[in-house]
Amino acid sequence: MQKELIQSLTANFESYAQKTENGVEFWLARDLQHLLGYTKWDNFVSVILKAKTACEISENNVFDHFADVGKMVSIGSGAEKEISDMMLTRYACYLIAQNGDPRKEEIAFAQTYFAIQTRKLEIIEQRLLESERLSARKKLAETEKELSSVIFEQTGGEKNFALIRSKGDNALFAHNTQQMKGKWKVPGNRALADFAPTIILKAKDFATEITIFNAKENNMTSEREISREHITNNTTVRKALLERGIRPENLPPEDDIKKVERKLASEQKKSLKDAQKLND
Repeated sequence: MQKELIQSLTANFESYAQKTENGVEFWLARDLQHLLGYTKWDNFVSVILKAKTACEISENNVFDHFADVGKMVSIGSGAEKEISDMMLTRYACYLIAQNGDPRKEEIAFAQTYFAIQTRKLEIIEQRLLESERLSARKKLAETEKELSSVIFEQTGGEKNFALIRSKGDNALFAHNTQQMKGKWKVPGNRALADFAPTIILKAKDFATEITIFNAKENNMTSEREISREHITNNTTVRKALLERGIRPENLPPEDDIKKVERKLASEQKKSLKDAQKLND
């Protein structure tokens, strides 16, 4: 396919994209029909029906991606009539392209184009989730550092932090730290939190923040007092998770957070280099 044609088709696809008041991107099916080289609406509707089936099979809500709407068109002499149309998300357009006639040059282009765009979106979403998890891990590390300082200042015991944190883990997971390390296959010299999902990192952070607040507020001066407080807070957080159908000990581990951090740093460095090349 010639470069000029690819550029033209890309511009056409993007120029017909619209947005709802909430900023959701969509195409109108009547516009997409012509962009994909279909002259008859009925023929295009059969492709849409196949795309809807594919959407349903992939366990996505069809109505989230294919929304029926009406459209007024002129029929001459100033008269108008309403015809059926449909608002389509980018994902819906991708499915329609995948179920279209590949002999059509427009369909062949669209199949590749939307597949690439969908993949880009998946990558971006994954990177955002990884960044959120990395931020949550750093936040927990800071909170635990503060708790360690509070414990040392108020109890004078250097080893009390590790003991109290372990008791908190036991209350949150209904398993002790070593049992959870075995369950998640965490290396012995690594922190359990380095392999924890974001929801668990945030849960541990919340419980720890409450412990810090109450330990200071109530001037707790013994390991026993702070342990009891930390156990209570983690037990309460566990109860909240269980009520929402989340059982902490049954969640699968995530990738090593250090590996995630290296990957994100490498990608950021590459992006900066690419940006500099464009500016040079």
